[in-house]
Amino acid sequence: MTPIATMRTLGETRGAVRVEDLYDTDIGDLWQACTTPERLARWIAQVDGDMRVGGTIQAVFTSSWTGPARVEVCDAPHHLLLTTEPGTDDEGQIEAWLTEEGSKTRLVVEERGLPMRHLPFHASGWRVHLEDLGRSLEVDGPVHPEGWSSDAGAPGWKERWEELTPTYQQMEIGP
Repeated sequence: MTPIATMRTLGETRGAVRVEDLYDTDIGDLWQACTTPERLARWIAQVDGDMRVGGTIQAVFTSSWTGPARVEVCDAPHHLLLTTEPGTDDEGQIEAWLTEEGSKTRLVVEERGLPMRHLPFHASGWRVHLEDLGRSLEVDGPVHPEGWSSDAGAPGWKERWEELTPTYQQMEIGP
């Protein structure tokens, strides 16, 4: 299945991106891929810090976004909520829900609090992240072995993001 990304408004200046996909793995494995530093580093981010509720982590995403996030909810293996850049004007939230569907698991991720003009870029970015997650599950390893940093995103991630972004720039933003 191809990840599905949608965009919606959350007022006059802010919005949200929602993306989902169905993975051929059980919920426990997908939860580990979304919450443990070793597994996160295979597909989306290098993560350090206090991974408990109330704790703060520091992340460097394959996109090169770098910043802190506070763990608000960690209800294994179904629900994760992070507040990104807490206490700043750029504060937002990333929320993930996992649900079993037979032998597969659906992941829904929503990022909220984004400036409206950034929605298409985040929609394409999250779609690439979820595609990368699928590949990391298939190969049981990293999908960006060339690495990335806060100065330069993963080359493969960036190439796919640049390919998808024009599509999302043409899409309507829903209410």
